[in-house]
Amino acid sequence: MPSAAPSAPAPRGRWGVAWRSVIGAALGGLVWSEYAASAGSSGDLAQFWLVVVDPVVGVVTLVATLVWVRRHPLAVGLLTALASCVSATAAGGATIALGSVATRRRWPEILLVAAANIGAGFALDAVHPNSTDQSPWWVAVIIGILVTAVIVAVGVAVGQRRELLAGLRERAETAEREQAAREEAARVGERNRIAREMHDVLAHRISLVAMHAGALGFRTDLTREEQATAARTIEENAHLALQELRDVLGVLREPTSAGLTPERPQPLLGDVPDLVAEARGAGMRVELADRVTGTPPATVSRTAYRVVQEGLTNARKHAPDTRVSVRLAGDPDEGLTIRVTNPTSVRVGGTGMPGAGVGLLGLGERVSRLGGRISHGPGSGGGYELSVWLPWST
Repeated sequence: MPSAAPSAPAPRGRWGVAWRSVIGAALGGLVWSEYAASAGSSGDLAQFWLVVVDPVVGVVTLVATLVWVRRHPLAVGLLTALASCVSATAAGGATIALGSVATRRRWPEILLVAAANIGAGFALDAVHPNSTDQSPWWVAVIIGILVTAVIVAVGVAVGQRRELLAGLRERAETAEREQAAREEAARVGERNRIAREMHDVLAHRISLVAMHAGALGFRTDLTREEQATAARTIEENAHLALQELRDVLGVLREPTSAGLTPERPQPLLGDVPDLVAEARGAGMRVELADRVTGTPPATVSRTAYRVVQEGLTNARKHAPDTRVSVRLAGDPDEGLTIRVTNPTSVRVGGTGMPGAGVGLLGLGERVSRLGGRISHGPGSGGGYELSVWLPWST
């Protein structure tokens, strides 16, 4: 069923008022001319009414139609039909009102106003009889029905077109809202990716810098050579952190100059020995046991590297004085298992470095997207354990 018309629709523009006024005046004048041609045999009162009062009623009817028909179409349609019972020029306003009612496509209202207009035609013939017209009454009925049907058909077609345009406009607005929502979701997702990548890359480097800086402040017995070595390590890792930050932002940035500068490949499982060697060079005691048979897919391999990196970073933050064990095992049939374990730190509070608290959360998201499992907490032999299982293929 067509939706109800708004209670206070927007006013018509000047062009809409202008062409309706012209059509209404032309129709009213045409009907009036037919009755005026046969008014010679009428009395003085009938001629006065037709010449003076009838046009005034027609103008008032047309103005009222243009002003109120959109707000009260049914009432205006019935009142203009009533006015056209005694005024030939009111037929213009009645026609405009009937067409406006038809655009709403509410058939009970349309039939009521159409019947009132047909009846008004017979009433007007009774008020101003035409002695020269000898046609039978049923011809007038057929003509009245045909004219009314044409007006209704035009109004219904206009209403259908309006509804179609409104539907298309609503679809366009809905599509724009959905596109805006998708863009916002993409921006949020990109921010989350940047946060995860920056945490994975920078936390490792910054923890090295913080550990050596803490050693310089805590150890007062270091020789000048040892102090220089620690300072050089801090400088190197700070530069590496900046370089890796640029690499991450370069990977996540829109490819405005794709193909001009080759991107560095992301670290994979085969780079874990280099990561462990770097941690050892920073003073950590790390044991690596690699029992992986075959080469997992790049996505799995990259996630495994991030797991080891996060485990070493957490151990460096919270248990810097303990031995860390990294065990890798797996094959295409069993999947890939990564375990990073370390005993409980003997130093209360670890290094005191702040943690964002999102490293393991982001790691859990990576693992869950690949269909793997992750657990972290107290290990079976005491201390802390980070354990991850990844399917070999995703």
